[in-house]
Amino acid sequence: MFAAGGPVELNALKELVSKRNKVPRIIESLIEEYRQRQTGLDIIELEGKYVMQVKPEYADTVRSVAPRELPSPILRTLSMIAYHQPLLQSDLVEKRGNATYDHVRELEERGLIKRTPQGRSMMLSTTHGFAEYFGLESSEPGYVKQKIIEMVSHDSQIGLDKWLGVKRPVGVTRGYISLMFLLGIEDFKVVEPYNPTQSEIERMNSLGKLVIAKGYGEKVAEFFNGEIIEIQAVTFDDLLNTIDRLSNLGKKDKVNAAVERIGKLKSQYLARAMGISARVKPGTDMVSRLISDMKLNVSARGMLVAPDYGLSSGGVDVSKDADILVPTHQNAPDDIVERVCQRYEAILNGITAKEFKA
Repeated sequence: MFAAGGPVELNALKELVSKRNKVPRIIESLIEEYRQRQTGLDIIELEGKYVMQVKPEYADTVRSVAPRELPSPILRTLSMIAYHQPLLQSDLVEKRGNATYDHVRELEERGLIKRTPQGRSMMLSTTHGFAEYFGLESSEPGYVKQKIIEMVSHDSQIGLDKWLGVKRPVGVTRGYISLMFLLGIEDFKVVEPYNPTQSEIERMNSLGKLVIAKGYGEKVAEFFNGEIIEIQAVTFDDLLNTIDRLSNLGKKDKVNAAVERIGKLKSQYLARAMGISARVKPGTDMVSRLISDMKLNVSARGMLVAPDYGLSSGGVDVSKDADILVPTHQNAPDDIVERVCQRYEAILNGITAKEFKA
């Protein structure tokens, strides 16, 4: 609490000690201990958080020597200087606007940055005072930059693109590469997040976001510090929802074109399914979603529709007695839209073939 210099949530305090269940009692005993000491400090609960602070009766006495907190806009300007240093003041103003001049003036007055003449502008960099203010072991620019990346990466509410004026690449698994091209997402890296090596983990943590299959988020979060975007693309609706989630990363015209294309494809397949009276039986949840989307008739005695991957998660060979096999990612095109179309196509063509034989 002393190091935080502000309110700290109970869960955050629990993360710092080994006996987490005892933290509430420890805090209560500390509150009472500081109350009995009759010193200038006390610990209070503030809206569910805990803070160590100077007692109100002494606040005016120490106000002149207390460090002023940096307002958020100035802190953001300082973060950009620290990350990009040495940074031309003219370049910083272009990114942050004219208010930057006031920010730079205050930061220099506080001894957090220094300005060196550079042509018609000023070159900005951090000082030893910056390192002391943030408790860093060194003021060397490379070390400062790495520490900023670490601090920002561990805060889920702050993004590097917001605070530092940079955008880190998006990580994507091989199965979703075509999705990047579909939406015009140019800055991406292919990753292997499901069973990664240590070097792959380090590489992924240099990225800003990971786009992975739904259901793997909790596992990947054990080693990845950035934003995890879980997506799926079994049905056309899945694909539309996925595009919506990734739309801010892509190009507007590409995104709009993709939405229009997929909407038309969905309408075409639904129109073909409307004339089918045959009954089907889904072999898995994935197939059930496809059948439900096409509004086909379901019956326990209907044609068994199953994925072509063989064994289910329960060890049952769901494809063994299937009347219709639906291609999965193991036996499907690389293009994600073609992949979804192929599933609908397999079901519709399979029903037609079975009816013809009958």
